[in-house]
Amino acid sequence: MKTLTIILAGGPYISEDAMMAYKIADAALNRYHVNIFLYLDAVHIPRRGQDPAIFANEGELFADLAERGAVIRACSRCAAARGDLAEEDGTSRDYHEGIKISSLYDLPDMISESDGVISLCR
Repeated sequence: MKTLTIILAGGPYISEDAMMAYKIADAALNRYHVNIFLYLDAVHIPRRGQDPAIFANEGELFADLAERGAVIRACSRCAAARGDLAEEDGTSRDYHEGIKISSLYDLPDMISESDGVISLCR
């Protein structure tokens, strides 16, 4: 099975990037293995407890992608700088289930193992 990797750097609700990444990954999961790497402010996307009154809850949407098989990782340095710490297994009490915090060094591996890469960064 081919692999698609999406790199996302913008935070939730600041632009359409997170929703665009979700829609691409949602469609791709029907035919591809999907990786999503959250970098910079994108590490806020999987945080629990967000309550966007007029928008879809992007954290819940990304948790759904993880539940369906997408591999979603958040940069550990970016997450730590924003107060989100990982447990030994990469999980975080602050994040929705299925989304882990990992090293930035995982990103080159994701890219090299991918058949296609989409970068949504400003």
